[in-house]
Amino acid sequence: MKNEFNSVWDAIEEDPIKAENFKLRSALMNDIVLKLAEVSDSQKEAAVLLKTTQPRISALKQGKINSFRLDMLVDFALRLGLGVSINIAA
Repeated sequence: MKNEFNSVWDAIEEDPIKAENFKLRSALMNDIVLKLAEVSDSQKEAAVLLKTTQPRISALKQGKINSFRLDMLVDFALRLGLGVSINIAA
């Protein structure tokens, strides 16, 4: 029997709550990295802009999702002028 998943996170994480958190964090990380490419020339410059460290920027660009909490990524997005919203569905 072939399993079909809505996202890679559903495939690798059995806990649907954790999978949803991974989806949110990965979407934010992707948008942040894309925006950083537009507005900064170096990891050092990006670190100053996001009020974090250069190693954090490196981890972000490498996609190290477990290094970031959702609230930290929201902070980064807002510092870059990105809008962040949460839709709650029943």
